Amino acid sequence: MEAKEKTRASIGSLVLIPTPVGNLGDLAPRSVEVLKEADLVLAEDTRTTGKLMRHFEIDTPLRAFHQHNEHRAVEGLVQQMETGLQIALCSDAGTPGISDPGFLLVREAVQRGFIISCIPGPTAFVPALVVSGLPCDRFVFEGFLPHKKGRQKKLGALAEEERTWVVYESPHRMVKLLGELIEYCGPDRLVSCSREISKLHEETVRGTVTSVLAHFTEHEPRGEFVVVVAGRA
Repeated sequence: MEAKEKTRASIGSLVLIPTPVGNLGDLAPRSVEVLKEADLVLAEDTRTTGKLMRHFEIDTPLRAFHQHNEHRAVEGLVQQMETGLQIALCSDAGTPGISDPGFLLVREAVQRGFIISCIPGPTAFVPALVVSGLPCDRFVFEGFLPHKKGRQKKLGALAEEERTWVVYESPHRMVKLLGELIEYCGPDRLVSCSREISKLHEETVRGTVTSVLAHFTEHEPRGEFVVVVAGRA
């Protein structure tokens, strides 16, 4: 049975803050207010979030919360929330919990009955999906594919998916991924690759897997990528 959420007066709260994936101007005004009013800001990388906070003149205490410490940090944080602590959680870029730390803390907060909210805001895959030119009324988001174990099995399953599907990829694996897409999906499957979203050098390359591979073979991939792949016809 789910715990009934307790009142704000008696318990702490957790607010997830989507942070810009590119332009700092993408941070919502309400997010700035929440970051200023919080008792503590948790950040995937305190250097990245610290820069953001300095830009908006936010001096709330900042603490690291990332994949290497989140398991051991969760219990202490929820104990502090029991005393009324108001926490704002940020990832480096985009929405916490979407291929970023956040799920473990949210799950524990739900089980304890804390007040939890998420401010609508930036996440990399949504703009890449809607500008891809591929159907986006129904889609599958996979985040990062496994690097080794399970990668072939996952690609084989996705190749049979009839809905548009979306993955994240680093620049040094882009050419490898496109080669794998030719192997599993065929050379004529349509794909859209977006990089540097909301930044100065934002770019989207669309076409068949073969043509996009030719582009990135000639032009070295730079920046983090969102790859949108057409579903099987």
